[in-house]
Amino acid sequence: MLEVLQPTEEPGWVLAHEGYSVLTESAVESRFALGNGFLGMRAARSTSRGPTWASWLGYIRWASWPRCYVAGLFDMPNTEPPVPALVPVADWSRVRLILDGEPLVAREGEMLHGMRRLDMRRGVLLSEWTHRTSAGITATGHELRLLSLADRAVGLQLQRIVLDRDGVEVRLEASFGLAGLGMEPVRLEDDLGTWRTEGTGKAVAMAGGAELRLDGTSILPERPFPLRWIFQWRSKAGQVAEFSRLVTVARADLSAEDPAPRAVAALERSTSVGWRALLQAHENAWDAHWSESGIRIDGDDDLQRALRFAVYHLTSAANPNDDRVSIGARGLTGDAYFGHVFWDTETYLLPFYTAVWPEAARALLMYRYHTLPGARAKAELCGYRGALYPWESADTGAETTPESVLGPDGKPIEILTGKMEHHISADVAYAVWHYWRATADDDFFRDAGVEILLETARFWASRAVVEADGRRHIRHVIGPDEYHEDVDDNAFTNVMARWNISCALEALDLLRQRWPDHASALQNRIALDDRELDDWRDAMGRIVTGLDPATGLYEQFAGFHALKQLNVADYADHALPIDVVIGREQTQGSQVIKQADVVALIALLPEAFPEQGAETNFRHYEPRCAHGSSLSAAMHARVAARLGDAEMALRYMRETASLDLDPDPNSAGGIRIAGLGGLWQAAILGIAGLNLASETLELDPRLPHQWSSLSFRVWWRGRSVRVNVAGDVVEATLIEGDEMYITVAGLRLNVKPRSTLRVDLSSEAFRGVADVDA
Repeated sequence: MLEVLQPTEEPGWVLAHEGYSVLTESAVESRFALGNGFLGMRAARSTSRGPTWASWLGYIRWASWPRCYVAGLFDMPNTEPPVPALVPVADWSRVRLILDGEPLVAREGEMLHGMRRLDMRRGVLLSEWTHRTSAGITATGHELRLLSLADRAVGLQLQRIVLDRDGVEVRLEASFGLAGLGMEPVRLEDDLGTWRTEGTGKAVAMAGGAELRLDGTSILPERPFPLRWIFQWRSKAGQVAEFSRLVTVARADLSAEDPAPRAVAALERSTSVGWRALLQAHENAWDAHWSESGIRIDGDDDLQRALRFAVYHLTSAANPNDDRVSIGARGLTGDAYFGHVFWDTETYLLPFYTAVWPEAARALLMYRYHTLPGARAKAELCGYRGALYPWESADTGAETTPESVLGPDGKPIEILTGKMEHHISADVAYAVWHYWRATADDDFFRDAGVEILLETARFWASRAVVEADGRRHIRHVIGPDEYHEDVDDNAFTNVMARWNISCALEALDLLRQRWPDHASALQNRIALDDRELDDWRDAMGRIVTGLDPATGLYEQFAGFHALKQLNVADYADHALPIDVVIGREQTQGSQVIKQADVVALIALLPEAFPEQGAETNFRHYEPRCAHGSSLSAAMHARVAARLGDAEMALRYMRETASLDLDPDPNSAGGIRIAGLGGLWQAAILGIAGLNLASETLELDPRLPHQWSSLSFRVWWRGRSVRVNVAGDVVEATLIEGDEMYITVAGLRLNVKPRSTLRVDLSSEAFRGVADVDA
């Protein structure tokens, strides 16, 4: 067993944290979390920690916050206001080690050594520790944990324990801690437990098996309670105890459905092949994913590590086999935001999945299709037509944003995002269109995508009201800059709305041309006639955008330019967000921006910024942004890279990376997965200049001088392409798929299967173009 407990030797693949501090422990548990899109597990220490239960803590804090999650397992906890939340399931990795009757607990005795490592290459959490008890017994342990990427129902734990002396009475208790917390037990057997949520009626089944070997010989456990194993022996100095545990999980969304048979079947197949085969299959699955999605940077070890960290968590968060769930703001790595889904998924995560894992992207978009009824219901409730997606979404598509929260003074504070942050409908439409353009997934486009585009366009046409000036205005909204609430004609919202309508009209034309019967049936089903389509065209032409044609500058919202100017740089050294430092009233009255707003529009719709428009708007709004959101810096990095400002792009990329790589206590609620998706975008869509939405795959790299090369792979319309940029030389290899065209820095070139296109951007008119065998 010892050999599999060793980390990858190649540099840059392993993150390590030594020691323990209550101030950073929960953040480390988030950073090193495991996941496979169905299951998630925080990297809490499994051995030498005490029990954890829910209670008022006052002025103390938990020394650890172990959590295991199942995607889509939502219920309504007893909170005010009531909002659905992910339900944590049993903490199946806890091991209680008792030596001569005394539990081994970190706070007692002396921890001589403690190290946790996240091996991103293999997708495993590795731990090692040496603990001397108050009685002088020294125990040394090594551990491996994983959530299988090859079989998403399966988790594995391996431990190797050695004591330094003979004659110690050892008791190892392996249990499922906090089993059924907040759920009703349905069935409990030796190796199986089933629980059901009280409100939503969902069920989860967990099956487990455990074995302990002493010097290679298996010993029988006591089984005093379901999902609990107790192993006892008398130690010999240097004797090796090897413990292995399997867990399998199944979820049922319908009250009549029993998940237990699926959990039991998964345990049987896992037990039959053994943990070594499970580990190998898991590592093979990670090898395949790294081959598809890995990024290699030569010349910048820090960002190389950061991008691997980003890809690790992005891969860990998605499950292409379940299109009824999406990815919450903190993935399956923490409790923050209750597992709710925001615009983050479509705007910051979908570009990654579309480019390197289209099956996962499709599943995430089908979640939005399945929740379309909830979006229609919200639009109707608000007095509009079409589909208004919820600002926060769980499993049903209903709005889950709390209407108010209690402030520090105990008074309620109204939350307006669920009522006014409507740009999310355009964000979903944007992801739908760009997925189809990149993948040519006609089945999705015909059967789901067009309907989303039409219903979101219908919403915007009803939302944009004609006023006395003859223009159509969208009033009482919140843009991405959430420092300014209840504003009129937010540029991001309005321009995206106009784009959404235009795109829907184009999609309907395509549907009529290619699948006329389907187009007719869809129009009849959603009662869409030509008169309404004429109104959409009118809206598209008359929606206010805030663009000043004389300067090329968009006004972020009506009246923004009249607000007080504030030098945001003067507040850069404050640890607290600027709105806390200067107060809410002054923030709302100033030209200070929470996160990329117009800058985000530059990234998503560069065509809305002709000539020098992108440069003009970026230089105007970038110094006004206080980056009060983890989403902000990455979007600024992407736009700075496209504008050729490599130094600023790198600075913002490093700022984004530090949010989760540094042991920041604010990461305790889970990793900020949208920021990690934004970091990928900055490198691939920004620096490499990748565009998958055109008639060819496009590349327009602007490599920082510090980087000697950048390599990655992408999928485009059924073709796998490997890209390498080294200095001024761009190479694109068609690994899989039919002959295609690739546009490099504006030059359209042909590449054949299993051949490499080589372009020297420094040569006159790119005369260095060559086509060679791969």
